[in-house]
Amino acid sequence: MAPAKKTRPKPNARRAAQVRPSHVDARGQARMVNVGAKDATVREALARGRVFMHAKTLAIVRDNLAKKGDVLTVAKLAGIGAAKRTAELIPLAHTLALDGVDLAFVLDALGPSVAIEARVSCTGRTGVEMEALTAVAVAALTIYDMLKAVDRGMVIGEIALWEKSGGKSGDWHR
Repeated sequence: MAPAKKTRPKPNARRAAQVRPSHVDARGQARMVNVGAKDATVREALARGRVFMHAKTLAIVRDNLAKKGDVLTVAKLAGIGAAKRTAELIPLAHTLALDGVDLAFVLDALGPSVAIEARVSCTGRTGVEMEALTAVAVAALTIYDMLKAVDRGMVIGEIALWEKSGGKSGDWHR
């Protein structure tokens, strides 16, 4: 294995290393951030992920032949439900009244994989990044669950935030 290539940190990475995380108090203890004084603004986040699988497994998804049912419809419903319940799963996340959750899937024969995209929006005092990421993660886990009988070697990966907008920190794009 080749040694890791040294790279200069991006300016934002340096700034992040100097700023205390918002979920840590002055004593270094975990805390839930008080967002009560913040203005409610329109917030949106886009997250993506992927489930890699054998080509034969992808064909089962494409042809809707899974024994457990319509894989993508069930994964979509699971992702939406997960976004709505993020605060129950992530200890310091706020409970949010979401305006919308949309999940989309793309079957990639070259991967072979199922690409997952979740877009979440709300008008609130804190962002919806965790809700978008949770939607993608649970949709991916659902795809795995529905297909594990035919392909236990599936790999869930590439789950990342791609965009966020709104709030004091403004817009961010990967």
